[in-house]
Amino acid sequence: MEDSMMLGVEGIKKSILYGGTGEKPKFVTGTKVTFHFCTQLCNDERTVIDDSKKAGMPMEMVIGNMFKLDVWETLLMSMHIGEVAEFWCDVIHTGMYPIVAKSLRRIAVGKDPVDWHIHTCGMANMFAYHSLGYDDLDELQKEPQPLYFVMELLKVQQPSEYDRESWALNDEERLKAVPVLHGQGNKLFKQGRYEDATLKYKEAIVCIKNVQTKEKAWEAPWLRLEKMANTLTLNYCQCLLRMEEYYEVIEHTTDIINQHPGAMKAFYLRGKAHMEVWNEAEARDDFTRVLDLDPGMKKTIKKDLAVLKMRMELKNEEDRLKYKGMFAKMAREKESLELENPDQEIPEQTSPEQETTREKQSPEEAPLEQTNSTQTSPEQITSAQEVTQEVVSEEETSTVLSSSDHEIPEQSTTQNVTPEQTTTEEATPEQLEAVQTFLEQSASEETSPEHTTPEPTYPEQADRDLVSSEQMTPAEMTPENTSQ
Repeated sequence: MEDSMMLGVEGIKKSILYGGTGEKPKFVTGTKVTFHFCTQLCNDERTVIDDSKKAGMPMEMVIGNMFKLDVWETLLMSMHIGEVAEFWCDVIHTGMYPIVAKSLRRIAVGKDPVDWHIHTCGMANMFAYHSLGYDDLDELQKEPQPLYFVMELLKVQQPSEYDRESWALNDEERLKAVPVLHGQGNKLFKQGRYEDATLKYKEAIVCIKNVQTKEKAWEAPWLRLEKMANTLTLNYCQCLLRMEEYYEVIEHTTDIINQHPGAMKAFYLRGKAHMEVWNEAEARDDFTRVLDLDPGMKKTIKKDLAVLKMRMELKNEEDRLKYKGMFAKMAREKESLELENPDQEIPEQTSPEQETTREKQSPEEAPLEQTNSTQTSPEQITSAQEVTQEVVSEEETSTVLSSSDHEIPEQSTTQNVTPEQTTTEEATPEQLEAVQTFLEQSASEETSPEHTTPEPTYPEQADRDLVSSEQMTPAEMTPENTSQ
């Protein structure tokens, strides 16, 4: 079917590829539409940029909900259910597409929507980053151009026919939903239902981000919403910490610290995560920064540093014994081969470079000792074995001390190892029991009511913070003053 200009709309051409069924649906504010889309460049190859069918999930959109790519509302409202149509859209309608596409791609690959969501589709993260993270979208953003949209309308639901999710609310409804979701998340956290709590926190963050996209960055309204989002994100990270998702905690807290370097709770949670993954230096740095920002955390940090020290000493001891046992085993195997075959020379282990050099040597260039072997007397064999045992003992001791990447604690220095000491040393049951008891006591203190670990922020506390932030002058509303 030939292209036809859509009446009353400039810069759009429509071609119906497959006719729909029934009458044209009624589209009002709040109508929910479900559809597939395929975005193509206007070149000879019709290069495909995005395809929801390949991603395996259709798109959902609510009419009149200020979706950033508002031209899609116009296109869909011209279609029947089941219809497939191709739309050519001029550059005046496609400028926001790269930002929308970034959001769609993140969701398609299962990215965490804490900092971005399929329905956010705004400029929030553009203030902090110049790149969208995709080369084709970066190029499209630098040089906007007309695009083709091939759409298939799957379903149309009136406002009374579906339960409205948070992304389908208007701005006023979203802000009212935030403290409710915040409180529900805190309640689930207290019950130990950490995964369920993360869902509530994420939903609240999405509500805030949707509203924040309409505000100008770093001005008072934007900063007010930013503080609310950071509070919820840190609560979300506390759940992840209990769920042992340590690297995700490090990622989210680092993002907050980069923009708000005075966020004490972000440093504390990141330090706890570093401690769990054996990043001793990073954990100590973060705990030190916590004390700089809040000296009242001294007691808590002291306990955490004691646990960190005990755990690192235990790990270093385990590594020392592991390496010691490995080299002792190698020495025993070599000694056993020498005793079983006293007349057979044990080949030396060589590196791949040495093997390559040896293969390149001609028979005339081979070392004399390899070509002119002589008969050895029994007395010479016995003397050679004694010398070999002494050398193996010395090499074993020096190798154990130099091969470990961890510093050996002073109280567990390595003793001289002789060929007769063929068993691996192990920590005594009393030592292991003492360490376990100490760790259990530390864990119980951490979860006890008296422990001063920062707990999830409650809606009432967040409201008080928001009141104080509203009273600040614009000059005082800097990232440092508004970070938690």
